[in-house]
Amino acid sequence: MSNLSDTSQKLSFAIITPSYAPDFERCRLLSWSLKEFVSPSVTHYIVVDKSDLPLFSQLKSPNTEIITKESILPWWIKKVPFGKKNKWLSLKTLPLRGWHLQQIIKIAVAQHIHKDVLVFVDSDAAFVRPFNLLSLTRGDQAQFFRIPSVGFPTVEGEQGYLKWHRTASRLLGLPPMDYPLPGYIGNFVTWRRDNVLKMYQKIEEVSGRQWIEALCNSFHISEYVLYGVFIDHVLKENSGHYDVSSGICKEYWSDIGMSDEQLQNFFAEMPPGDVAVMISAKAGMSVERYQTLLATYNTSRE
Repeated sequence: MSNLSDTSQKLSFAIITPSYAPDFERCRLLSWSLKEFVSPSVTHYIVVDKSDLPLFSQLKSPNTEIITKESILPWWIKKVPFGKKNKWLSLKTLPLRGWHLQQIIKIAVAQHIHKDVLVFVDSDAAFVRPFNLLSLTRGDQAQFFRIPSVGFPTVEGEQGYLKWHRTASRLLGLPPMDYPLPGYIGNFVTWRRDNVLKMYQKIEEVSGRQWIEALCNSFHISEYVLYGVFIDHVLKENSGHYDVSSGICKEYWSDIGMSDEQLQNFFAEMPPGDVAVMISAKAGMSVERYQTLLATYNTSRE
């Protein structure tokens, strides 16, 4: 893009997607769409359990790397059999839930992926239009998704979000957060790696423990809220970010599947600025249904 500065082109990018076996077909679609629509060429890092590595290795290519969670985590976090499922055991901290560990994994990848800008993309998303990663930058700054105030459909959701903010404040040595609460959660979230490393240091200064131990001992945690609070209240104007409040992805969050007509309308009604879709895995819809529609959608716009 001619209007992007030379400085922005010096920033390196990584796209990161945690996934697991039940989402394999969705992740395959995302992987295909990255190669089809995203420029400049970028490495896609897919993070999975070691037990899922043989399955996801099918997606490995010059621009797609498969990383195991076990290679990212410290020795004292181990996966152990528990009935028909596996559980994660911490030998140093409180017990870990799978969802809790997923947050920690995203924060920990900065130790293993040495790119300037880390772009987190969910495995149930897919690109449907050409997208230049340099549009996520202005000069030497990377965009930062931030909604000034979040609305909540339920009291439970509001209380949970407040707990995430207050956990972030405690970990960073800040006064407890109160309303209005900014929103930092999305399907395409951009972090700077150097900021994540600074966040490690801050957490260790405040807690007196390794940052990952402090996170494992924090029951209510959101990785995106933690990073967002760190940017807003610790780094501030020194974050190397600029704020955006609108996303680039059309979302479907319901756990009820769409009819064929609803699917067609979902794609047809995409806003001009959106370049991707996210259809939640909770909707229980087969990837084949909207993969075919995605191909039709693109062909009709050539």
